[in-house]
Amino acid sequence: MSAVVIDGKPVHYEVFGRGRPVLFLHGWLGSWRYWVPVMESISDKHRAYALDFWGFGESYRSKPNYRVSDYVILVNTFLDSLGIENSTVVGHALGASVALEYAIWYPERVSKLMLVSLPLTPESLSRKLIGFAKNSRIAQVIWRRHMPQMVQQEVEKTDQAAISESLQSMTRMDAYSRLHYLGQLQRTAVLVVFGERDDMVDPDPVRSLNGYWTNVRPIGLPDSKHFPMLDEPAKFSRLLKDFLEMERDLSALELKEEWRRRTR
Repeated sequence: MSAVVIDGKPVHYEVFGRGRPVLFLHGWLGSWRYWVPVMESISDKHRAYALDFWGFGESYRSKPNYRVSDYVILVNTFLDSLGIENSTVVGHALGASVALEYAIWYPERVSKLMLVSLPLTPESLSRKLIGFAKNSRIAQVIWRRHMPQMVQQEVEKTDQAAISESLQSMTRMDAYSRLHYLGQLQRTAVLVVFGERDDMVDPDPVRSLNGYWTNVRPIGLPDSKHFPMLDEPAKFSRLLKDFLEMERDLSALELKEEWRRRTR
């Protein structure tokens, strides 16, 4: 286990492989651990980093602020501490929101963005998920039944305030306007991945993005819910590998038929 000290508090992270850096950011439910299969799959050509946000996994808990902006600062300081000037950033749910905001704040430090299960609007968030964040026992029982086992184990370690405060912060964030800015700028390639059956974040607003900008590409995984990297790991990893090799024009990027045959 590796850690860096930021603002006097430990931040846990792990590293796989060698090559160009790729940073993975987890969501509200879980920790760095659910990225392991994907990190291993790209480790032959890339150095994959994954950290635990404050309040999650093995990082420091009881920090007073768990807003998206707090995590953006955390990510920037983390990369500074490791001497990483520029990287691809892959974020899921909360991590996708942090990654998107990070690209707005520090565009020179982001080569590519992969945003997974991104709440494009505050209305995209499930009311049941909000209930989970408010520590509703009924909502938590319902959601735990739908979580992959790996995620359930990690949720037990999470500071409840981290889920609640980060979600509240999300309700004040307009992700669409930020994507619009990156699309108009045409500087950063952005792949927006969603599960077609996601029951935590409504995928409909993301589907409507198709064709808006050549550097922003939405792609849905047909058999995935909120955790595409766990629901369809082979397809997800192959999609990420192709994305890492492409330039800004993502029009040719798609789920290929042969992937479906090989991963059944």
